[in-house]
Amino acid sequence: MSIAPARSEAFQVLSLYRQLLRQSRQFPDFNFRKYAFRRTRDAFHEHKAESDPRRVQDLVQEAIKNLQIMRRQTTVGNFFQTERLVVETVGRPKREIE
Repeated sequence: MSIAPARSEAFQVLSLYRQLLRQSRQFPDFNFRKYAFRRTRDAFHEHKAESDPRRVQDLVQEAIKNLQIMRRQTTVGNFFQTERLVVETVGRPKREIE
């Protein structure tokens, strides 16, 4: 058995994790954005010690589906943007707020 498939799989999982985190930052709503970020981080940390290849593949497939859902939701969310919350504007220079 070669180490190459294991590295390839690890790279795929890491890449998927980064994509999910980036996509979570695209939500226009503060609460959705924070929830998606936390949920992604917690799910990956919860399963980081998983060693069963079949279970890992199932988790990867589930994460891919979640990424697709997040992409659709961020697109729809951008159609209905609202004003920023006070939490999002505190401590930022005035130029960035506008």
